[in-house]
This record gives sequence, C-alpha cells and structure tokens, in this order.
Amino acid sequence: MKRTELERRERELRKAEKKKIQPGEKEAMSVGDYIDALFGMFRYDSDEIFNASDDENILEILENMKMEHPEKQWDVIIRKAVNKTKVEQKEKAYDSLRILAGIPAVTA
Repeated sequence: MKRTELERRERELRKAEKKKIQPGEKEAMSVGDYIDALFGMFRYDSDEIFNASDDENILEILENMKMEHPEKQWDVIIRKAVNKTKVEQKEKAYDSLRILAGIPAVTA
C-alpha cells in the first residue's frame, strides 16, 4: 500500500473519532440537517406544498428544531426548506409552517 493511501486512511479514522457521540450525549441536528429533513417531508408540485399545515411528522421536526436551535434560526430553517422546493406559493407555505410550529411572525 502506498504511503499516501495509509495517510488518507489515518485522516479518515481521526475524523471518525472526532464525530463519535459521547456516551449519554445526544447528537444535535445542524441547521442544514433540519432544512433537509423538512424538505424531505414536504409533498408538493410546482405550485404549492400540500402537507405544510397538517403533517404530524413535520410538526415533530419543528418542535425538535425549536428545542435545539435559538429562535433567530427558526425562520431561516423554515424559509430555506420552503425555498428549496421552488414552489410558486412560498409565502402561503411559510405562513402555514410558522403557524403549525407556533412561531410568531418576523417583522423586518
């Protein structure tokens, strides 16, 4: 085996060691993980998201998001997940998700 191959394997092992979860410690999902999780749960066509206001699994993801991330990131997560669908009625879906999660409207 070449030296570079051995070094690459050692680097991968060190990275894996860093990512291990400590006993009793829950691994928190990142903002990107929540965006991807919400996006994966959506049922939509080119016009609208159909299950934005009544899906229990989406509600569960939103509740976990609220526990793990500060309030200022909630709006970002929801907006980016909705924008990722590229539906035309983005604001309607965003408002439905915000209401489902019990998040107050953001005033800019």
